[in-house]
Amino acid sequence: MSNISRLSKKIGAIAESATLKVDAKAKALQAEGRDVISFAAGEPDFATPAHIIDAARTALDDPKNFRYTAATGLPELREAIAAKTARDSGWDIEPSQVVVTNGGKQAVYQSFQVLLDPGDEVLVPAPYWVTYPEAIRLADGEPVEVFAGADQGYKVTVEQLEAARTERTKALLFVSPSNPTGAVYTAEETRAIGEWAESHDLWVVADEIYQNLVYNGGRALSIVEAAPALQDRAILVNGVAKTYAMTGWRLGWMVGPADIIKGSANLQSHLCSNVNNIAQRAAIAALNGSQQAAEDMRVAFERRRGLIVEALGRVPGFHCPMPEGAFYAYVDATAALGKTYRGVTPANTLELADLILTEAEVATVPGEGFGRSGYLRLSYALGDEAIVEGVGRIEKLLSEAE
Repeated sequence: MSNISRLSKKIGAIAESATLKVDAKAKALQAEGRDVISFAAGEPDFATPAHIIDAARTALDDPKNFRYTAATGLPELREAIAAKTARDSGWDIEPSQVVVTNGGKQAVYQSFQVLLDPGDEVLVPAPYWVTYPEAIRLADGEPVEVFAGADQGYKVTVEQLEAARTERTKALLFVSPSNPTGAVYTAEETRAIGEWAESHDLWVVADEIYQNLVYNGGRALSIVEAAPALQDRAILVNGVAKTYAMTGWRLGWMVGPADIIKGSANLQSHLCSNVNNIAQRAAIAALNGSQQAAEDMRVAFERRRGLIVEALGRVPGFHCPMPEGAFYAYVDATAALGKTYRGVTPANTLELADLILTEAEVATVPGEGFGRSGYLRLSYALGDEAIVEGVGRIEKLLSEAE
Protein backbone atom coordinates (compact mmCIF):
# COMPACT_ATOMS: atom_id res chain seq x y z
CA MET A 1 0.00 0.00 0.00
CA SER A 2 1.27 3.45 -0.85
CA ASN A 3 2.56 5.63 1.99
CA ILE A 4 1.48 8.75 0.15
CA SER A 5 -1.25 10.59 2.01
CA ARG A 6 -4.57 10.88 0.23
CA LEU A 7 -4.85 14.46 1.51
CA SER A 8 -2.50 17.34 0.82
CA LYS A 9 -0.40 18.41 3.80
CA LYS A 10 -2.16 21.77 3.85
CA ILE A 11 -5.66 20.29 4.05
CA GLY A 12 -4.60 17.51 6.38
CA ALA A 13 -3.34 20.10 8.86
CA ILE A 14 -6.68 21.95 9.11
CA ALA A 15 -8.32 21.64 12.52
CA GLU A 16 -12.05 20.97 12.68
CA SER A 17 -14.12 23.97 13.78
CA ALA A 18 -14.51 23.62 17.55
CA THR A 19 -17.80 25.50 17.59
CA LEU A 20 -19.37 23.42 14.83
CA LYS A 21 -18.05 20.21 16.41
CA VAL A 22 -19.65 20.93 19.78
CA ASP A 23 -22.88 22.09 18.16
CA ALA A 24 -23.03 18.91 16.08
CA LYS A 25 -22.53 16.74 19.17
CA ALA A 26 -25.25 18.63 21.03
CA LYS A 27 -27.68 18.17 18.14
CA ALA A 28 -26.84 14.47 17.93
CA LEU A 29 -27.68 14.06 21.62
CA GLN A 30 -30.89 16.00 21.12
CA ALA A 31 -31.78 13.66 18.26
CA GLU A 32 -31.37 10.76 20.71
CA GLY A 33 -34.03 12.34 22.88
CA ARG A 34 -31.76 13.95 25.47
CA ASP A 35 -32.78 17.35 26.80
CA VAL A 36 -29.63 19.20 25.79
CA ILE A 37 -29.47 22.98 26.09
CA SER A 38 -26.85 24.31 23.70
CA PHE A 39 -24.89 27.51 24.23
CA ALA A 40 -22.54 26.48 21.40
CA ALA A 41 -23.94 27.93 18.18
CA GLY A 42 -22.96 31.45 17.16
CA GLU A 43 -26.20 32.37 15.46
CA PRO A 44 -29.30 34.36 16.43
CA ASP A 45 -32.35 32.29 17.37
CA PHE A 46 -34.69 34.82 15.74
CA ALA A 47 -36.37 34.43 12.38
CA THR A 48 -35.05 36.51 9.50
CA PRO A 49 -37.19 39.70 9.39
CA ALA A 50 -40.29 39.41 7.21
CA HIS A 51 -39.45 42.21 4.78
CA ILE A 52 -36.17 40.46 3.93
CA ILE A 53 -37.93 37.18 3.25
CA ASP A 54 -40.51 39.03 1.13
CA ALA A 55 -37.70 40.48 -0.99
CA ALA A 56 -36.38 36.96 -1.60
CA ARG A 57 -39.85 35.74 -2.62
CA THR A 58 -40.18 38.60 -5.07
CA ALA A 59 -36.73 37.82 -6.49
CA LEU A 60 -37.88 34.28 -7.27
CA ASP A 61 -40.39 35.69 -9.74
CA ASP A 62 -37.70 37.42 -11.80
CA PRO A 63 -35.88 35.06 -14.22
CA LYS A 64 -32.82 37.30 -14.36
CA ASN A 65 -31.95 36.08 -10.86
CA PHE A 66 -31.55 32.55 -12.21
CA ARG A 67 -28.54 33.52 -14.36
CA TYR A 68 -24.88 34.18 -13.72
CA THR A 69 -24.16 37.69 -12.50
CA ALA A 70 -20.91 39.54 -11.81
CA ALA A 71 -18.61 37.66 -9.44
CA THR A 72 -18.16 40.81 -7.37
CA GLY A 73 -21.87 41.10 -6.59
CA LEU A 74 -25.04 42.78 -7.85
CA PRO A 75 -24.49 46.52 -8.46
CA GLU A 76 -27.42 47.45 -6.21
CA LEU A 77 -25.99 45.40 -3.35
CA ARG A 78 -22.50 46.81 -3.73
CA GLU A 79 -24.05 50.28 -3.57
CA ALA A 80 -25.95 49.34 -0.40
CA ILE A 81 -22.76 47.97 1.17
CA ALA A 82 -20.85 51.14 0.27
CA ALA A 83 -23.59 53.18 1.96
CA LYS A 84 -23.47 50.98 5.07
CA THR A 85 -19.68 51.23 5.20
CA ALA A 86 -19.90 55.02 5.13
CA ARG A 87 -22.68 55.02 7.71
CA ASP A 88 -21.30 52.52 10.22
CA SER A 89 -17.54 52.42 9.55
CA GLY A 90 -16.93 56.06 8.62
CA TRP A 91 -15.25 55.16 5.32
CA ASP A 92 -16.56 56.69 2.10
CA ILE A 93 -15.90 54.08 -0.55
CA GLU A 94 -16.97 53.42 -4.11
CA PRO A 95 -19.14 50.38 -4.85
CA SER A 96 -16.22 49.12 -6.93
CA GLN A 97 -14.33 48.61 -3.65
CA VAL A 98 -16.73 45.83 -2.59
CA VAL A 99 -16.69 42.09 -3.26
CA VAL A 100 -19.78 40.15 -2.17
CA THR A 101 -18.90 36.72 -0.75
CA ASN A 102 -20.56 33.52 0.43
CA GLY A 103 -20.71 34.63 4.05
CA GLY A 104 -18.18 36.50 6.13
CA LYS A 105 -16.08 33.36 6.42
CA GLN A 106 -15.23 33.43 2.70
CA ALA A 107 -14.37 37.12 3.00
CA VAL A 108 -11.91 36.28 5.78
CA TYR A 109 -10.39 33.52 3.66
CA GLN A 110 -10.03 35.72 0.57
CA SER A 111 -8.58 38.62 2.54
CA PHE A 112 -5.62 36.55 3.64
CA GLN A 113 -5.28 34.87 0.26
CA VAL A 114 -4.79 38.22 -1.47
CA LEU A 115 -2.48 39.65 1.22
CA LEU A 116 -0.08 36.93 2.27
CA ASP A 117 2.99 35.30 0.83
CA PRO A 118 4.65 32.23 2.38
CA GLY A 119 6.07 33.07 5.80
CA ASP A 120 4.25 36.36 6.28
CA GLU A 121 3.10 36.78 9.87
CA VAL A 122 -0.29 38.02 11.05
CA LEU A 123 -0.78 39.25 14.61
CA VAL A 124 -3.92 37.55 15.95
CA PRO A 125 -5.31 38.87 19.25
CA ALA A 126 -6.52 35.96 21.37
CA PRO A 127 -8.99 34.63 22.35
CA TYR A 128 -9.84 34.45 18.65
CA TRP A 129 -12.54 32.95 16.45
CA VAL A 130 -11.54 29.44 15.44
CA THR A 131 -11.36 30.14 11.69
CA TYR A 132 -8.81 32.97 11.73
CA PRO A 133 -5.61 30.95 12.25
CA GLU A 134 -6.70 28.30 9.76
CA ALA A 135 -7.50 30.92 7.11
CA ILE A 136 -4.05 32.44 7.63
CA ARG A 137 -2.30 29.07 7.36
CA LEU A 138 -4.27 28.22 4.20
CA ALA A 139 -2.75 31.37 2.70
CA ASP A 140 0.73 30.10 3.71
CA GLY A 141 0.95 32.72 6.44
CA GLU A 142 1.87 32.33 10.11
CA PRO A 143 -0.61 33.36 12.80
CA VAL A 144 1.08 34.94 15.83
CA GLU A 145 -1.08 34.82 18.96
CA VAL A 146 -1.21 37.86 21.22
CA PHE A 147 -3.19 36.87 24.31
CA ALA A 148 -5.29 39.00 26.64
CA GLY A 149 -7.15 37.34 29.50
CA ALA A 150 -10.13 38.31 31.60
CA ASP A 151 -7.92 40.61 33.69
CA GLN A 152 -7.51 42.80 30.58
CA GLY A 153 -11.13 42.53 29.53
CA TYR A 154 -9.87 40.28 26.71
CA LYS A 155 -8.32 43.29 24.89
CA VAL A 156 -4.71 43.44 23.75
CA THR A 157 -2.55 46.53 24.13
CA VAL A 158 -0.21 48.34 21.75
CA GLU A 159 2.67 47.25 23.96
CA GLN A 160 1.74 43.59 23.52
CA LEU A 161 1.40 43.98 19.77
CA GLU A 162 4.75 45.72 19.51
CA ALA A 163 6.42 42.96 21.51
CA ALA A 164 5.04 40.39 19.05
CA ARG A 165 5.94 42.31 15.89
CA THR A 166 8.88 41.10 13.80
CA GLU A 167 10.33 41.99 10.43
CA ARG A 168 8.05 39.31 8.96
CA THR A 169 4.85 40.85 10.32
CA LYS A 170 2.61 41.74 7.39
CA ALA A 171 -0.79 42.34 8.98
CA LEU A 172 -2.85 42.72 12.11
CA LEU A 173 -6.24 41.14 12.64
CA PHE A 174 -8.59 43.46 14.51
CA VAL A 175 -12.00 42.31 15.77
CA SER A 176 -14.32 44.56 17.77
CA PRO A 177 -16.84 43.42 18.99
CA SER A 178 -15.10 40.11 19.48
CA ASN A 179 -16.12 36.55 18.94
CA PRO A 180 -15.67 34.75 21.33
CA THR A 181 -15.40 37.30 24.14
CA GLY A 182 -17.86 40.09 23.30
CA ALA A 183 -15.12 42.63 24.08
CA VAL A 184 -15.37 46.05 22.42
CA TYR A 185 -12.32 48.31 22.16
CA THR A 186 -12.86 51.91 23.23
CA ALA A 187 -12.39 54.72 20.72
CA GLU A 188 -9.06 55.58 22.33
CA GLU A 189 -7.84 51.96 22.27
CA THR A 190 -8.91 51.54 18.65
CA ARG A 191 -7.20 54.76 17.60
CA ALA A 192 -3.97 53.83 19.38
CA ILE A 193 -3.85 50.39 17.73
CA GLY A 194 -4.72 51.82 14.32
CA GLU A 195 -2.06 54.51 14.50
CA TRP A 196 0.49 51.96 15.69
CA ALA A 197 -0.31 49.68 12.73
CA GLU A 198 -0.11 52.59 10.29
CA SER A 199 3.23 53.72 11.70
CA HIS A 200 4.72 50.30 10.91
CA ASP A 201 3.11 50.01 7.45
CA LEU A 202 1.08 47.01 8.51
CA TRP A 203 -2.09 45.86 6.83
CA VAL A 204 -5.19 45.56 9.01
CA VAL A 205 -7.94 43.02 8.41
CA ALA A 206 -10.89 44.19 10.50
CA ASP A 207 -13.79 41.78 11.00
CA GLU A 208 -16.82 43.98 11.70
CA ILE A 209 -19.53 41.32 11.51
CA TYR A 210 -20.82 42.24 15.01
CA GLN A 211 -20.47 46.02 14.73
CA ASN A 212 -24.22 46.64 15.08
CA LEU A 213 -24.56 44.48 18.20
CA VAL A 214 -23.21 46.82 20.88
CA TYR A 215 -24.86 47.61 24.23
CA ASN A 216 -25.28 50.35 26.84
CA GLY A 217 -25.59 52.96 24.10
CA GLY A 218 -22.05 52.22 22.93
CA ARG A 219 -20.57 52.09 19.45
CA ALA A 220 -17.85 49.92 17.99
CA LEU A 221 -15.66 52.50 16.28
CA SER A 222 -14.18 51.16 13.05
CA ILE A 223 -10.41 51.19 13.01
CA VAL A 224 -10.46 52.95 9.61
CA GLU A 225 -12.55 55.74 11.11
CA ALA A 226 -10.33 55.98 14.18
CA ALA A 227 -7.17 56.04 12.05
CA PRO A 228 -8.13 57.23 8.53
CA ALA A 229 -4.56 56.92 7.25
CA LEU A 230 -5.08 53.15 7.38
CA GLN A 231 -7.70 53.19 4.64
CA ASP A 232 -5.13 52.40 1.97
CA ARG A 233 -3.92 49.38 3.96
CA ALA A 234 -7.13 47.96 5.40
CA ILE A 235 -9.69 45.32 4.52
CA LEU A 236 -13.08 45.31 6.24
CA VAL A 237 -15.00 42.05 6.51
CA ASN A 238 -18.72 42.07 7.23
CA GLY A 239 -22.05 40.46 6.41
CA VAL A 240 -25.75 40.23 7.19
CA ALA A 241 -25.62 37.02 9.26
CA LYS A 242 -25.54 38.32 12.82
CA THR A 243 -27.36 41.66 12.67
CA TYR A 244 -30.28 40.37 10.59
CA ALA A 245 -30.47 36.71 11.72
CA MET A 246 -29.37 35.52 8.27
CA THR A 247 -26.65 33.00 9.07
CA GLY A 248 -28.00 30.41 6.63
CA TRP A 249 -28.32 32.88 3.75
CA ARG A 250 -24.50 32.93 3.40
CA LEU A 251 -24.04 36.56 2.42
CA GLY A 252 -20.95 38.52 3.36
CA TRP A 253 -18.52 40.97 1.82
CA MET A 254 -15.09 42.51 1.93
CA VAL A 255 -14.18 46.15 1.41
CA GLY A 256 -10.73 47.46 0.59
CA PRO A 257 -8.40 49.37 -1.73
CA ALA A 258 -8.93 48.93 -5.47
CA ASP A 259 -5.96 46.61 -6.09
CA ILE A 260 -6.92 44.31 -3.23
CA ILE A 261 -10.52 44.12 -4.40
CA LYS A 262 -9.40 43.41 -7.96
CA GLY A 263 -7.25 40.54 -6.75
CA SER A 264 -10.07 39.17 -4.62
CA ALA A 265 -12.48 39.43 -7.56
CA ASN A 266 -10.06 37.47 -9.74
CA LEU A 267 -9.78 34.77 -7.07
CA GLN A 268 -13.53 34.56 -6.59
CA SER A 269 -14.15 34.35 -10.32
CA HIS A 270 -12.32 31.02 -10.29
CA LEU A 271 -13.40 29.90 -6.83
CA CYS A 272 -17.19 30.21 -6.90
CA SER A 273 -18.28 32.99 -9.30
CA ASN A 274 -21.24 35.00 -8.03
CA VAL A 275 -23.08 34.57 -4.75
CA ASN A 276 -26.65 33.25 -4.88
CA ASN A 277 -28.71 36.05 -6.44
CA ILE A 278 -31.77 35.46 -4.24
CA ALA A 279 -29.65 35.93 -1.12
CA GLN A 280 -28.18 39.09 -2.65
CA ARG A 281 -31.67 40.52 -3.25
CA ALA A 282 -32.56 39.68 0.34
CA ALA A 283 -29.40 41.44 1.57
CA ILE A 284 -30.33 44.58 -0.35
CA ALA A 285 -33.63 44.65 1.55
CA ALA A 286 -31.79 44.06 4.83
CA LEU A 287 -29.39 46.97 4.34
CA ASN A 288 -31.75 49.44 2.68
CA GLY A 289 -35.00 48.58 4.46
CA SER A 290 -36.32 49.23 7.95
CA GLN A 291 -33.83 48.57 10.72
CA GLN A 292 -36.48 48.19 13.43
CA ALA A 293 -36.43 44.38 13.49
CA ALA A 294 -32.64 44.41 13.78
CA GLU A 295 -32.89 46.90 16.65
CA ASP A 296 -35.50 44.75 18.39
CA MET A 297 -33.12 41.80 18.23
CA ARG A 298 -30.26 43.91 19.58
CA VAL A 299 -32.41 45.00 22.53
CA ALA A 300 -33.31 41.38 23.25
CA PHE A 301 -29.64 40.39 23.18
CA GLU A 302 -28.82 43.20 25.59
CA ARG A 303 -31.42 41.91 28.06
CA ARG A 304 -30.15 38.35 27.70
CA ARG A 305 -26.59 39.55 28.27
CA GLY A 306 -27.50 40.82 31.72
CA LEU A 307 -29.44 37.65 32.46
CA ILE A 308 -26.63 35.24 31.58
CA VAL A 309 -23.81 37.19 33.25
CA GLU A 310 -25.83 37.42 36.47
CA ALA A 311 -26.51 33.69 36.36
CA LEU A 312 -22.89 32.80 35.57
CA GLY A 313 -21.79 34.88 38.55
CA ARG A 314 -23.45 32.29 40.80
CA VAL A 315 -21.52 29.34 39.34
CA PRO A 316 -18.64 28.20 41.58
CA GLY A 317 -15.27 28.74 39.91
CA PHE A 318 -16.60 30.99 37.13
CA HIS A 319 -15.64 34.59 36.40
CA CYS A 320 -17.31 36.37 33.49
CA PRO A 321 -16.55 40.00 32.55
CA MET A 322 -19.57 41.83 31.18
CA PRO A 323 -19.44 41.60 27.36
CA GLU A 324 -20.07 44.88 25.58
CA GLY A 325 -21.01 43.48 22.19
CA ALA A 326 -21.84 40.40 20.08
CA PHE A 327 -23.85 37.69 21.87
CA TYR A 328 -21.27 35.69 23.79
CA ALA A 329 -20.30 35.38 27.43
CA TYR A 330 -16.69 34.27 27.83
CA VAL A 331 -16.06 32.64 31.19
CA ASP A 332 -12.72 32.34 32.95
CA ALA A 333 -13.20 28.84 34.38
CA THR A 334 -9.69 28.21 35.67
CA ALA A 335 -10.90 28.14 39.29
CA ALA A 336 -13.28 25.29 38.43
CA LEU A 337 -10.50 23.02 37.14
CA GLY A 338 -8.69 20.40 39.21
CA LYS A 339 -11.74 19.65 41.36
CA THR A 340 -13.76 16.45 41.30
CA TYR A 341 -17.36 16.43 40.13
CA ARG A 342 -19.27 13.11 40.17
CA GLY A 343 -16.03 11.21 40.05
CA VAL A 344 -14.45 13.24 37.25
CA THR A 345 -11.56 15.70 37.74
CA PRO A 346 -11.24 17.94 34.65
CA ALA A 347 -7.71 19.20 34.11
CA ASN A 348 -8.61 21.57 31.28
CA THR A 349 -11.69 23.13 29.75
CA LEU A 350 -11.94 20.47 27.02
CA GLU A 351 -12.59 18.00 29.82
CA LEU A 352 -14.77 20.42 31.75
CA ALA A 353 -16.97 21.14 28.73
CA ASP A 354 -17.34 17.40 28.09
CA LEU A 355 -18.30 16.85 31.73
CA ILE A 356 -20.90 19.62 31.58
CA LEU A 357 -22.37 18.19 28.38
CA THR A 358 -22.44 14.63 29.69
CA GLU A 359 -23.65 15.27 33.24
CA ALA A 360 -25.67 18.49 32.93
CA GLU A 361 -26.73 18.12 29.30
CA VAL A 362 -25.50 21.63 28.53
CA ALA A 363 -23.24 22.37 25.55
CA THR A 364 -20.52 25.00 25.85
CA VAL A 365 -17.41 25.59 23.74
CA PRO A 366 -14.03 25.14 25.47
CA GLY A 367 -11.38 27.81 25.25
CA GLU A 368 -8.93 25.46 23.55
CA GLY A 369 -10.81 26.17 20.31
CA PHE A 370 -10.17 29.89 20.76
CA GLY A 371 -6.48 29.71 21.53
CA ARG A 372 -6.14 29.06 25.26
CA SER A 373 -7.41 26.55 27.81
CA GLY A 374 -9.18 27.75 30.95
CA TYR A 375 -12.19 29.38 29.34
CA LEU A 376 -15.70 28.52 28.13
CA ARG A 377 -17.80 30.37 25.55
CA LEU A 378 -21.54 30.51 25.98
CA SER A 379 -23.72 32.09 23.32
CA TYR A 380 -26.77 33.86 24.71
CA ALA A 381 -28.54 33.75 21.37
CA LEU A 382 -31.29 31.60 22.84
CA GLY A 383 -34.42 32.18 24.91
CA ASP A 384 -34.49 33.52 28.46
CA GLU A 385 -35.86 30.30 29.95
CA ALA A 386 -33.16 28.22 28.28
CA ILE A 387 -30.46 30.59 29.56
CA VAL A 388 -31.69 30.36 33.15
CA GLU A 389 -32.21 26.59 33.01
CA GLY A 390 -28.91 25.89 31.26
CA VAL A 391 -26.71 27.95 33.56
CA GLY A 392 -28.69 26.61 36.53
CA ARG A 393 -27.73 23.07 35.52
CA ILE A 394 -24.05 24.06 35.35
CA GLU A 395 -24.30 25.75 38.77
CA LYS A 396 -25.83 22.60 40.30
CA LEU A 397 -23.11 20.37 38.82
CA LEU A 398 -20.19 22.54 39.85
CA SER A 399 -21.65 23.03 43.33
CA GLU A 400 -21.03 19.32 43.89
CA ALA A 401 -17.24 19.68 43.94
CA GLU A 402 -15.65 17.13 46.26
